[in-house]
Amino acid sequence: MQNKRSPRKLKVSSALTVLTIGYEGVSLAEFIATLKAAGVQLLLDIRELPISRRKGFSKSALSAALTDAGIEYSHERALGSPREIRYRLREDGDLARFFSDFREYLDTQHPLLDTLARTITGAVALLCYERNHAECHRSIVADALARRVQSTARHLTVPHPDGDQQKSHTARPHPRQSLPATGCALASGRRLD
Repeated sequence: MQNKRSPRKLKVSSALTVLTIGYEGVSLAEFIATLKAAGVQLLLDIRELPISRRKGFSKSALSAALTDAGIEYSHERALGSPREIRYRLREDGDLARFFSDFREYLDTQHPLLDTLARTITGAVALLCYERNHAECHRSIVADALARRVQSTARHLTVPHPDGDQQKSHTARPHPRQSLPATGCALASGRRLD
């Protein structure tokens, strides 16, 4: 007699806390201090291309620095904004369309999001470039992951040395482009910092 297993149901992990963070305009030391103060145990890098011209924020350097600080690092390329979507934004400058297109793309990543919700515990921070989460695809990913664990995402802001933690950073034109310099939306996939 064979033992037939019933389909596995997705377990909800109430032990998962979903946070987000951007590194625009901050030092690596300030960034790590913010993660530690929030009790982050895992930094989940959701940039499609985990590279940066900002010292310490490319994949290998960031992973090493986080390990030294006692924080795990993981990269999930599939949760980054695909090249085609970034390039479309470069052509038309339409941020609303960018976010709509990204939501449609994220709908294809349900198995990955389900697996993450089922397997990750503790405080996880989703990483992309923008300081303001509302200007970044990470807010969409965070909301999708938080829904799976019946929670809400919280967005971390790295304080500036001048003490202005609530400083508003709106998308600004890049000197060589006529569209906002949103790191997750740059058509080249490269970061400004």
